[in-house]
Amino acid sequence: MSISKYQFPTLIFSGTGARKEIISFLKEKNIKRPLLVTDQGLVTLPIFKNYFSFLQSSGFDPQVYSGVKGNPVESQVIHGTQSFHEQKADAIIGFGGGAALDVAKAIALMTFHPGNLFDYEDGLTNGRPVDQKIPPLFALPTTAGTGSEVGRSSVISDDLTHQKKIIFSPRILPKVVFADPELTQDLPSQVTATTGLDALTHLIEAFLAQGEHPICDGIALEGIRLVSQSLETCVKTPHHLQARKDLLDAAMMGAIAFQKGLGLVHSCAHSLSTVCDLHHGLANGIMLPFALEHNLSAVPEKFTRMANAAGLSNVNPEDFLSWIRDLKTKVQCPTTLCEVGVDESHLEKLVEFAFTDGCHPSGPRPVTKADFENIFKKALR
Repeated sequence: MSISKYQFPTLIFSGTGARKEIISFLKEKNIKRPLLVTDQGLVTLPIFKNYFSFLQSSGFDPQVYSGVKGNPVESQVIHGTQSFHEQKADAIIGFGGGAALDVAKAIALMTFHPGNLFDYEDGLTNGRPVDQKIPPLFALPTTAGTGSEVGRSSVISDDLTHQKKIIFSPRILPKVVFADPELTQDLPSQVTATTGLDALTHLIEAFLAQGEHPICDGIALEGIRLVSQSLETCVKTPHHLQARKDLLDAAMMGAIAFQKGLGLVHSCAHSLSTVCDLHHGLANGIMLPFALEHNLSAVPEKFTRMANAAGLSNVNPEDFLSWIRDLKTKVQCPTTLCEVGVDESHLEKLVEFAFTDGCHPSGPRPVTKADFENIFKKALR
């Protein structure tokens, strides 16, 4: 497989071995001590150790911050920023899934910016400006899910409330992305499935979001096509590199497309992460068909177009929902919330947090508290 090079607007190297292309960029910027930001599980695996050794053998003195775990929280960013300064790093390399990449972007912001991270939360009336130096930032995704490597935002939770907050600035967009399918091929099948369903959710909700944005719509539909052709293969044949590349491409396309907006599924997933600390991709995967049922009557023609993109022989709107349910079964994603420890006792808080979440107003159909309660109840059974 050859390595493709394209820009949108991030410079992206995509293909087997793309991870090695970073060397010329580090040398060009005279970088000596890049800080590798990764998670507690990944740092112990050969995939990370081999890349660390590769950087060493190429003449660099890489440093490591591996304090990322679960849904990323502010304290991880604080400790990572301290690590950057203590280890005298001169660049940041995000190496991992969406959590590690989001933390890497937030560390890049806070390295030379004053105040606290949430002073830069998106939408604050008196938020601080992002106007100071940002260290060179590179991204190597090891999952095909959030597409954080091409996103202009970082989603970080409050340590105490677990409420997700969005830090947004085009300046925290990584300068170069190295999307190498070999970095994803040894993922556990469940991680491949849930992160892939996360990517699919981004693509679907971006396409369904209100407003005219033909560029994002086109990207979303092509991403749905790629997921339909690659996700099951990635789960069942982990070393199928073309499928892995297609899923990585789809994940990046999802992150680009959802600048148009997200929707109801994400409001449910954000609530599940806040109340039950559920992994974001898993939450999206479980809630996807239940939430989409609410939207189907508002925009049936869009469901038909998505069914076409997924290559279905029957393209009625209901057939698209059936395809999602079938895909979830094939990749062994839990079908109900009770399977992952969520029960009726969580319902009140789940509804409260979902209703106040900022994603669902972008969707094609309004959602009331009663709607949320009904959707969560269906997902619990």
